[in-house]
Amino acid sequence: WFLKLPDNLLAHPPKTEQLTRNDDPTIIHCMGRVIRTDSPTTVRNRHRRTIAELLHHLVQKAVIDDEAQDMAATIVFSLMEIDATIKQAVTAWEKRDYWMKAERFQREWQWAVDIATNLDDVLRHEAWDLIPELLLDLLPRFGDIKINKMMRKADTWHGRYQQLLAQPPLEFPY
Repeated sequence: WFLKLPDNLLAHPPKTEQLTRNDDPTIIHCMGRVIRTDSPTTVRNRHRRTIAELLHHLVQKAVIDDEAQDMAATIVFSLMEIDATIKQAVTAWEKRDYWMKAERFQREWQWAVDIATNLDDVLRHEAWDLIPELLLDLLPRFGDIKINKMMRKADTWHGRYQQLLAQPPLEFPY
């Protein structure tokens, strides 16, 4: 949109009828409404990709070292972000009276908060022997994501374990 400024801006506020071409020097560009580009689906897919890459890294590790702890904590955070996007979608569908669709979608993604809570508990109690079992539960959920090239840098997970421990533990959903 383009808005032509009148001679006296204070006396005559700009109106939408004054839209003209861009060849006039008194025209300013007006922004349209701000559209959020990160839809819940986009955010969910971004976190799914992050988890898939972290699973790829973790499967190759023989022992649970500091980096593996950070990666596992990042998986917890990503799963909780996925759960937040699920809640957003469910809320939007419930406002439109799509109750059955919302309920089905929420049940379909319940595993995310369940595994996040379990993994959070395992990390907090340092039960490292249980991590491979939880990661095996996650692997089939991310089998559809093809990883040709690792896109996530170490900054993504660096220090996340300490960040997880600084927060209160997640409440069990059941």
